[in-house]
Amino acid sequence: MDTNYLIIFESAELVYNSKDYTSATILYFKVIFVALDSMILKKIGKTPKDHTERFFILKKEFPYEYEKLDLFFSIYRDTYSKFIDKDTCEEIRNETKRFIERAQKIS
Repeated sequence: MDTNYLIIFESAELVYNSKDYTSATILYFKVIFVALDSMILKKIGKTPKDHTERFFILKKEFPYEYEKLDLFFSIYRDTYSKFIDKDTCEEIRNETKRFIERAQKIS
């Protein structure tokens, strides 16, 4: 699972460079979810089955990551019905890089 989020990040970067910011944002969130699931797996030995369980575990085990994800989750929901602009996509892109760094530090 550790390399999955890096592979997905490379795909997100390709989509970002093609200027499809909505699809890139969706992929960046996928990277965040997979990175978080990797952290959760390392800490408690299992991965969440859905977003609700992920948030529950994060709130207890990774409060900083919980707060960051909670702050941006509405943007993820917006990807289902709205076009995401470049600035918003770049904000999520930068956050994604931070989530990757945090996930790589968890051993």
